[in-house]
Amino acid sequence: MIGIMTMGRIARLGAAFALALTGISTAHAAEADFKTSFDAVLGTEVRKPQSFDAKYAWPLEATVAQIANGSAGRIGVYAVDLASGREVSVLGNQRFPMASTSKIAIAATFLEGVEKGRWSLTSEFPLMVPVASPRFSGSKAPVRPGQYMKAIDLIEIMITRSSNPATDALLAVVGGPAAVNNWASRNGITDFNITRDIATLVRDDGEVDPAHRIDVRDSATPQAMVQLLAGLYQGKFLKESSRKVILGAMERCRTGTRRIPGMLPDGARVAHKTGTLSNTASDIGIIHTPDGRAIAVAIYVTGQGSKPARDAKIASIARALYDGYQATPARAYANANY
Repeated sequence: MIGIMTMGRIARLGAAFALALTGISTAHAAEADFKTSFDAVLGTEVRKPQSFDAKYAWPLEATVAQIANGSAGRIGVYAVDLASGREVSVLGNQRFPMASTSKIAIAATFLEGVEKGRWSLTSEFPLMVPVASPRFSGSKAPVRPGQYMKAIDLIEIMITRSSNPATDALLAVVGGPAAVNNWASRNGITDFNITRDIATLVRDDGEVDPAHRIDVRDSATPQAMVQLLAGLYQGKFLKESSRKVILGAMERCRTGTRRIPGMLPDGARVAHKTGTLSNTASDIGIIHTPDGRAIAVAIYVTGQGSKPARDAKIASIARALYDGYQATPARAYANANY
């Protein structure tokens, strides 16, 4: 009896073992089929690891990127040769504090109003003089009306001397930051945002270190600012009379002599507007070359240890762009439709 029962158990164990071997064999077969299918789709050759090295469209871009090394603070550059349309970008789509470079857009918004008959260049408005107040004590710094000046004179000093009271005078006339943002948006300029008037921006300066953090308030990308410059220069946004007012004032700019113009040769002409805040310096403008080109440039520098060092970076980058574009034949000496 025991022998019969034992033999029965052995038989059942043998059957189970055989079934297990069958399952293992089936699993191995399925795995082999999966590997075959996987290899058929993706191949069996050895692949190199993915590269994360920076890639640049042409040698000039690589040269500018080397100068604009961000190890001591973020540096953003965007440039376009308006004769050929050829571009250079280093962090060109990253946000930087506009500081006073925003004044070009404020002037353009006001001049659009002049063209529509809302006011004239001889209309008089008061300077908006800041009143002392503690930092962050309100969403808007207090100002008081000062001397009345003609609009044409307000534009002149806000661009050539970067007058903040003159800027806030015209900013109040056009309807504040929202009106300027609306003008930019209607003209296809994205990644651009004015949040505060200049009095408030200056009073609360230093809240965020732009070398290590991005604050979208009162910021734009270098690419957006070059779009602004190119559109003004090519007459896309304003009439010729308005264009001459802005670009003429930019040619007479007295600030930032050690920035874009600092290292350029005598044959170059520059129409530009600077910006300066805590731990950041910037300069945007049009560089005119002796061979007839116009190069729209926006350079934003943060960190670098000191204001002179930031200015020197801007000057070095501007010179590299000037030399690089001069060495590259333009396809046509008519303005590219940038």
